[in-house]
Amino acid sequence: MTHTEIEITAELVRDLLSDQHPDLADLPVRFGARGWDNQLWRLGDDLAVRLPWATGSADALLRKEHAWLPALAPRLPLPVPVPQRVGEPSERFPRPWLVTTWVQGTPADRAPVTRGAEAADALAAFLNALHRPAPDGAPAGRDRGGPLSGSAEGFAGMLASATGLGLLPEPDAVRAIWEDAVAAPGWQGPASWLHADLHPANVLTGDGTLCGVIDFGDLCAGDPACDLAAAWLLLPDGAVDRFHAGCRSAADPASRRRARGWAVLKALSCALIGEAGVRGRPGGKPAWGPPARAALRRLVETAA
Repeated sequence: MTHTEIEITAELVRDLLSDQHPDLADLPVRFGARGWDNQLWRLGDDLAVRLPWATGSADALLRKEHAWLPALAPRLPLPVPVPQRVGEPSERFPRPWLVTTWVQGTPADRAPVTRGAEAADALAAFLNALHRPAPDGAPAGRDRGGPLSGSAEGFAGMLASATGLGLLPEPDAVRAIWEDAVAAPGWQGPASWLHADLHPANVLTGDGTLCGVIDFGDLCAGDPACDLAAAWLLLPDGAVDRFHAGCRSAADPASRRRARGWAVLKALSCALIGEAGVRGRPGGKPAWGPPARAALRRLVETAA
């Protein structure tokens, strides 16, 4: 992580708005959240300002959302943060930033799904709407949406780290899931639109079910199995089969096998980030650990 040298404050956000979007500058500004790439500041009741702060890649991810998400959002059945304005780099802040709509809800890592059937249906409907053929020129993924074999080195490293930290009761079973997923037939259909980062911190809940999806910075075209993995990380025990029955992209058995591989890859990553948070290390997020470990348990328990 490469933190920006400029401290982001409510005063800075108001100054940026005054310079570039003065019609919004009188709205109340208050801190919202600190994500992996961006900080989020509430702007009035219905808007938010997202500013890159911790990674060098955040600028390009924000511009990608601004370019593509407004056209995709109207067909999606769950609320998403739709870009409304872009802020250009300036002397006050040398990076681009966005004004988006605000999405109500609590991240699922802090408020897990409790109504499994409703959430399974909501996730299936969301992916049915999103997983349509992407046009020529759609962005490629950052190691997501392609063949799983491209992530073999990363998987091996995370498996070794998680095993060494005692996070995996059955590492051999996790390895077997990965190997089966890599051996599954590859995706033969058109490259589909993917969210590509559907872990619990990027999905919002309310009243026990899904109520929004945020952070489309990894939006890309590729294999839908990458997103199908979300069912294992988001849904409680016993709900994945209902999701598979309702999601068109999950109709293919090979896609479900590849999805299990993407799920163990994402769950290992989140488990390690969660453990780093428990140990007080930079970039760690303690709330990411419990849902990741629960996903790994479900995957192992349902292995063929």
